[in-house]
Amino acid sequence: MASTETTTATGPSAPGGDGPERPVPGGGDRAADGLAGLEAGLDALETPAAQRTPAGRVLRTKVLPPVAAVLLVLAAWQLAAWADLKPDYMLPGPLDVWNALAEEWYRGTVLGTVWNSVSRGALGFAASLAIGTPLGLLVARVGFVRAAIGPVLSGLQSLPSVAWVPAAIIWFGLTDATIYAVVLLGAVPSIANGLVGGVDRVPPLYLRAGRTLGATGLRGVRHVLLPAALPGYLSGLKQGWAFSWRSLMAAELIAVSPDLGTGLGQLLENARVLQDMSLVLGAISLILVVGIGIELLVFAPLERRVLRGRGLLARG
Repeated sequence: MASTETTTATGPSAPGGDGPERPVPGGGDRAADGLAGLEAGLDALETPAAQRTPAGRVLRTKVLPPVAAVLLVLAAWQLAAWADLKPDYMLPGPLDVWNALAEEWYRGTVLGTVWNSVSRGALGFAASLAIGTPLGLLVARVGFVRAAIGPVLSGLQSLPSVAWVPAAIIWFGLTDATIYAVVLLGAVPSIANGLVGGVDRVPPLYLRAGRTLGATGLRGVRHVLLPAALPGYLSGLKQGWAFSWRSLMAAELIAVSPDLGTGLGQLLENARVLQDMSLVLGAISLILVVGIGIELLVFAPLERRVLRGRGLLARG
């Protein structure tokens, strides 16, 4: 069936184009097609192109730089050992450290030691998350609470975690409670302050729009406030994990007991007592590797997902 839609055109009979209107057959179809094409073009501009990054580029930009940095550090370390800047028992070479770790591996103790520390760190971080999140929301949204304990949280965040270890030992003895108390005191302020910073950066327009749509109270927190504050909150989580890991190592270094089992901190302290510098450096290397691994496997993918969801990171 032929289209009956028409548009009007201005006739040339009057000056300035004012004249009798005449229908233009099919003009409505052409206008609709033009609008559809314009919308499609705008959608194409807003939609990021999904392109697969070539493997060679990934290797060149993501893999080679950290590998080259590690090799440079190992080379400088080996040169320092060869130059006899310190005696061998004080500055062993990379191969000596590798052999010390290999000996611990053959004894079957490495995996258990790493697991003890990682499980403690994960449990302490989860508890810190459960405490720090509502505390951060309370500080961010209640002015009196913010004025009362906001500076205290900032002060606790700047306090070295190792300062809590003697007090925790007196309070709880040489038990797991001591270690978890130090982890909580180190991580909770960082998580709470990160969430406060994220909430402070939420545009007020988002909150007003949420209230208009009925998102008030806990629903507003869940559906508007927390999603909008997520980038800052995620930064607080990353910093909270860093503080958790450092606090855990400080507690394991000082609170040493057979009843606690052997974590990476205890391994480091035992190596110091035995004056085994190769094992000392090996324990430090394991602590570093675990910290980097958690960052790369957990927090880096989570951060990329959040940033991509907000259009702040291009898909590659």
